[in-house]
Amino acid sequence: MKTAKTMFVVFAALLLAAGSLLVGKGTAAEDKVSFYANITAIEPIMDAFSKSTGIKGEYTRISTAKFLSTVFTEFEANKLMADVIQAPLPVLEMLKEKGVIAPYVSPEAAKYPEWTNKNGIQLFGIEYVGIIYNRELVKPEDVPKRYQDLADPKWKDKIVMANPASHATTICWLIGLRENVFASDQEWREFLKGLAANRPMFVASFGPTPAPIESGEKQIGISMPKYIVTKAPAPLDWARVENQPLMGTPRAMGISSKAPHPQAAKKFMDYWLSKDAMTLLANDVGEYVLAPGVFPPIAGMDKAQVIPIRELADDEIARWGEEFKKIFAIR
Repeated sequence: MKTAKTMFVVFAALLLAAGSLLVGKGTAAEDKVSFYANITAIEPIMDAFSKSTGIKGEYTRISTAKFLSTVFTEFEANKLMADVIQAPLPVLEMLKEKGVIAPYVSPEAAKYPEWTNKNGIQLFGIEYVGIIYNRELVKPEDVPKRYQDLADPKWKDKIVMANPASHATTICWLIGLRENVFASDQEWREFLKGLAANRPMFVASFGPTPAPIESGEKQIGISMPKYIVTKAPAPLDWARVENQPLMGTPRAMGISSKAPHPQAAKKFMDYWLSKDAMTLLANDVGEYVLAPGVFPPIAGMDKAQVIPIRELADDEIARWGEEFKKIFAIR
């Protein structure tokens, strides 16, 4: 006959085994966090987070063009491993509509402007776009002083930009010019005509734009000033357009509604929004962040007017992409 002590040991072992099974079925140990993002060069923050919390940060980069389809497909198949998701605001809002994002307001959010919280989705930066150039090849007097200067024939065959027929952020940026810079639709279309006549080199996204400027293959480009930091010591600088804003898509983040590590996810989001992390993001990655008083180490950027551009729906992006395809004679 089994003694009471033996029965207790057996019962405890059964409880331990059951607990182990539960951990494997959704109550995973909170010793890591998975971060899906379209932002680049964030390893310094991932490392700092791990050192600060003891939680391992795992980073998966997904391009903007494939972000929505990739995340939603994994979510529908119950295979989404992300705890925290970062993408342009329109992408996050679409994912939230589909139930992928759970609302979470970090205590750190109180330090940000009120408009940066969108019902549990937190804005932390702006994917700012402007004109960058090779300062060794472009004379100071030739640096554009307005966006309109990109249509000057002197830049023929010297410009690089992301494909305006397929790159969503470039499409949004061009529409941002129409709505925030040019006085009329006619003036904007004349600019597009002049820019197209200069036969820009088209690449898939912003990522490949700095290389031909660095090498001297091209002299100037529609790109992100952050590359002045990440590509240093390359001879890159940015055109300080007069009385015109830098514009970009808001960068946003949220917690997955099926986060395997929900508590670690909150700690990660809290850390990401902290001034320490935002300072790393600005200093090491060149990002324009929304944490008050934090700016990238790019001369003049603390005085620039940086604004978020209007969010375009999928059908608008498709429609304008087709129109830009015709204007720029893209095959």
